[in-house]
Amino acid sequence: MLGCNSNASNKSSLSEMESLLLKSSLVDLNNRKVDIKFLKGNKVILNYWATWCQPCIKEMPSLVEAQKKLKNYNYQVILISDENLEKISIFQSKSKYDLNFIKSIKSNELVGVYSLPTTHIFNEKGNKIETIVGTVDWDSDKMINKLKLL
Repeated sequence: MLGCNSNASNKSSLSEMESLLLKSSLVDLNNRKVDIKFLKGNKVILNYWATWCQPCIKEMPSLVEAQKKLKNYNYQVILISDENLEKISIFQSKSKYDLNFIKSIKSNELVGVYSLPTTHIFNEKGNKIETIVGTVDWDSDKMINKLKLL
């Protein structure tokens, strides 16, 4: 059988999280490409949101608190928006939330996100453990205990 080699073996070595984030083409709020290597070996809460999404904004204080409570459990909390950098930057400076805000160059729909907020939870190996669509009380005892056990 004849065919082209597409380096499929390289793609199979990517974790689910790496694959998703590479599809997104991420930049920080200074418009510099984000190197996702800093997430390797960490558990990750990846939250898709928008500045116009009231439910997204409503859950941010609980994400901040969850981040504090999970500090010793190797978690990174990342918020991704596909809006323009200016909107995200203005929101971040006005809100003062101590969270990692990142911009996706690609639209949310291209990575399978059709409702906001949508959150993916990944383990240290980058395997998706859960996807949650809708708001969550991230710092509730129930959620914190669940996340600690992952």
